[in-house]
Amino acid sequence: MGTRMEVAQLESRMNTEDYRKLQNLFLDSSGAPRSLSRTEFMNLALSLVDRGSMEDYGLLFDSVVVTQEHRGLLLDSDAVKEGRIDWAGLCSFLLLELSDKVKNSKTISKPRWKPPRTLTCPHRDPVQKVLYLRSSGHYLAVSKGGTVGLRDGNDMSLLHAHRLQNSTVTPKDLWVTDTVLLHNLNKIAVSFTSKEVCFYDILSQQDFSCKYKLQGLKFVPWCLDYWVDASQPDQAVLAIGDIGGQVSALHFTSAQISLFKRLGQRTDSDSADIILWDELVKGKLHSCYTVTHQAHAPAWVRKVRYLGSLEALVSCSTRPQSSMVVGWREKESRSLRVTSYSTKMGVWDMDHHSGLSLIATAGVDHQVLLWNPYVSSEPVCSLSGHAGPVTAVHFMQTKEQLLSYSKDKVLCLWDVANQLCAHRLAGVFPSTQEDPRTLLFVQEERQHVILSFNSLLVLLETMKEEKKTSSHEHPITCVLYNSLFKQVVSSDSASSVICWSADTGQKVKQFHRCHGNAEISTIALDGTQTRLFTAGTDGQVKVWDFHGRCLHRMNAGSGRNVDISQILLLKSSILVMGWERMFAVFRLHSFSQSFVEPSEWKGGVQHRGDVLCAAFKPPHTLVTGSYDGEIVMWNSSTEKALKKLRPHAEHKGHAQQQGDSDYCVAVTRLFFIPERTSSTENTGGADLVSCGVSGIVRLWNTQRSRLVGQFSPHSRDLGSSGSIVMAVSPCGKYLATANREGTIKTWNIEHYCLHSMEEVIKEPPKPLQSFHPHLDGVTHVAIFSCDNQLFLISASSDCNVALSHLPGETLGLFGQEDRWRLEQPGPLYPHKELDGDQSDHRGQEDGK
Repeated sequence: MGTRMEVAQLESRMNTEDYRKLQNLFLDSSGAPRSLSRTEFMNLALSLVDRGSMEDYGLLFDSVVVTQEHRGLLLDSDAVKEGRIDWAGLCSFLLLELSDKVKNSKTISKPRWKPPRTLTCPHRDPVQKVLYLRSSGHYLAVSKGGTVGLRDGNDMSLLHAHRLQNSTVTPKDLWVTDTVLLHNLNKIAVSFTSKEVCFYDILSQQDFSCKYKLQGLKFVPWCLDYWVDASQPDQAVLAIGDIGGQVSALHFTSAQISLFKRLGQRTDSDSADIILWDELVKGKLHSCYTVTHQAHAPAWVRKVRYLGSLEALVSCSTRPQSSMVVGWREKESRSLRVTSYSTKMGVWDMDHHSGLSLIATAGVDHQVLLWNPYVSSEPVCSLSGHAGPVTAVHFMQTKEQLLSYSKDKVLCLWDVANQLCAHRLAGVFPSTQEDPRTLLFVQEERQHVILSFNSLLVLLETMKEEKKTSSHEHPITCVLYNSLFKQVVSSDSASSVICWSADTGQKVKQFHRCHGNAEISTIALDGTQTRLFTAGTDGQVKVWDFHGRCLHRMNAGSGRNVDISQILLLKSSILVMGWERMFAVFRLHSFSQSFVEPSEWKGGVQHRGDVLCAAFKPPHTLVTGSYDGEIVMWNSSTEKALKKLRPHAEHKGHAQQQGDSDYCVAVTRLFFIPERTSSTENTGGADLVSCGVSGIVRLWNTQRSRLVGQFSPHSRDLGSSGSIVMAVSPCGKYLATANREGTIKTWNIEHYCLHSMEEVIKEPPKPLQSFHPHLDGVTHVAIFSCDNQLFLISASSDCNVALSHLPGETLGLFGQEDRWRLEQPGPLYPHKELDGDQSDHRGQEDGK
């Protein structure tokens, strides 16, 4: 569902005539009022109003419906009950949103800054760049003279200092203009006044060896930027802006293999490969090509960015006619279509907010302007408040906020939605003899703001809020992702269901007392993602639509209170299990009545213990796991049992030593592993994974009915790790496990147990990350894909639902005050690999 800011973006582009056109949509051919469904509203509004997109109008429709339900408005309206809106409902929503905006503008939360800290620096000349190394959590600062300072990310202490080597010039003539991190390649690119860009390896942070030198540039490169395609990491772009007004983009096509590939190799005294700019421009290197424009000439390019979401180069200069320039990539072409944006006196800096699709510029005329990149005629708005030239701007990507710094040493924090200055910080920054452009660097996850004043670095930190975030009021039992509505759905022990916007982490709607006072033990979605199934300890499974209407009640427990552990939807039936040696089966053709009774499963009873979990693999392979550790394979079409999978006798014996063999081997989770290889010859690898009370993850080959691998993800002692839960990624490459301590671990299983071996593999797969987003036991985890990124959602007894990037960096908790944006590129690749016995490390407090 949409957020207030996203809807406001559409409204800000609409005028009185547009609203008059919208009003006409709600009149039929005779002029009588009518209501519209979501599809009708989207199609008619887009065709009649020349503003926005189909997604914008879908967002507006959803927001109207959700707001009416949330505020209890028009509940007796037939339109609302049927998922339709009318003109009165739309007007009510717009008035309420305007009222909320006025209220919010009066209660903008202000940050509480700690006193500024001046950091000890090894630099004797101006700091040109500060970088954050996500892989190690360290900061790296580079000065004009090439001195590199490495800092601890926690206490900001100086760990190491090094002088970059460049044999092209003498040390006294070395002048660094900019530095950028090639985060997927463990390299930094550094530009010099010697008209070259050098690429240094930072895997060994002691020597920073030079690997490539790009030489022979026409002008001195002044600013750099780097972007990599998260879904295709071989596709990357290095953007360069120079003092001749030229903007260039180096498009790499095999970045992870080699940035520059060619037949003839030239090296210099630094043992670095020499790449000549003219060869690059002429296309002599097959792994890289260039696109350029000179729209800023003769002014210097002050900042350059490549925005993958726009497929465009954005740059700025202090030349008024070309204050900002966007170079759009033409489809299937290596040429650029250039658009220029004008201001009164030019621009020092700019930044882009991917979620809001806005560009902010720092004006020499003291103004901060916000631009829609598709509209060059005028800015969206002007933020006035600085008394001197604005030299730096930076968007807070997880919030709708902007930081700006001006030459008169004032830092402003802007509330973008309301176009107001939320906080102004002045009189705390050091005075320097010279007054160069101040560098502004923000690390949002650590809530660090770093400013440079010549060779000094000043750190600003916000005080942590004492307020505790809780997604639910009661322990959470289950969580899942609805890709149709782009929502996360969670249930709790107090019989509530909450739908959350995955885009922002904010609550969309809540259903109370779904099963009266009975706990909701598990939930599931149907194939269309429009029906929600909730299982209560009252023995009933209820079917809901997303307007909160109960459509059917399934009598799973035959009138008894039972513990339901899973609901599994097949093509023509629904299985409900958890309390008997057989599962309850409901045929889809029997759902003509509101109260549905179970049918008989043709395969009869095959398990010796209660059936606790199941998994399905199209077209007709079904597996079920039970309390005694046994897994039964079925043909879901004929409903006949095919074979049984059991742990080896040695594991059974070990469990018996613990005193309760059945309990120790109980299988509580089953997942089929999606195809991990294109080879059709490999039939011996694992295609099924199970876990349970024992804390052991087991991998099975169902074709050969054998165990092929096992490991204990949260302890090396098989008997002490306790019950765990797990999930497998849709691509089959990643496994997530979680325990009763609130720890989540992620593993790369792409090549794990992929081939048949005589002995059971007992070494664990490649560990990726261990993190701790919860204060109590994790009850459920799920992995989903959104916008070409993988995310993990986790539910806990601590009443919170957390959202994390895979392999494991927590964005936050659902329901927290600060919103996030899924459009941000996530850390899709491991930050660091862990040894099997490395202790867990806790993430940031409260998941922020």
